[in-house]
Amino acid sequence: MPIANSTYTEIGAFEAKTKLSEVLRKVEQGERFTITVRGGRWRTWCPRGRLVSARLPRRSRRPTSAQASEDRRVSHEQIRAWIEEGRP
Repeated sequence: MPIANSTYTEIGAFEAKTKLSEVLRKVEQGERFTITVRGGRWRTWCPRGRLVSARLPRRSRRPTSAQASEDRRVSHEQIRAWIEEGRP
């Protein structure tokens, strides 16, 4: 499989099909692929799809400002500071 310098590694459709297990293991580890097929007027490799992990990034475990307010363990000043930082 060729390794690209960009964030996506290009892989041909046939190679992706024949090495699907290996490709999926790499996707689980965070690698992303652009699947290409040979076609077009000049018979060049054209991107047809992307393969990325379906897992969503973990959410932050920090309490939101609203949750902290309900707990009454945080001062109003701290809540204002969090809101200014962009926390919900």
